[in-house]
Amino acid sequence: MEETRESTVELVYFNGCPNADRARENLRAVLGEGAWTEWDLSAEDTPKPFRRHGSPTILVGGRDVTGAEGGNAAMACRADGAPSTDIIRRALADHG
Repeated sequence: MEETRESTVELVYFNGCPNADRARENLRAVLGEGAWTEWDLSAEDTPKPFRRHGSPTILVGGRDVTGAEGGNAAMACRADGAPSTDIIRRALADHG
């Protein structure tokens, strides 16, 4: 079964990060409403692998759209802000 594009897109964030809303808006502009999964770093049920990313991180096929590697940045806002719509589109095209 072929994986759909929507099932491969994830937003890692936490409330209070000033760039999380912009990342969500950019995803909405590229994919439409609700075509991705969100992982809240402050939620207890967020799987551990997502906790190594800062907020906001957009993953396509499990890879950060900016090319950054996850580290120990949990509950930290990313200094590079929200990925642009162009970066998101490029990552989706590269993913196939």
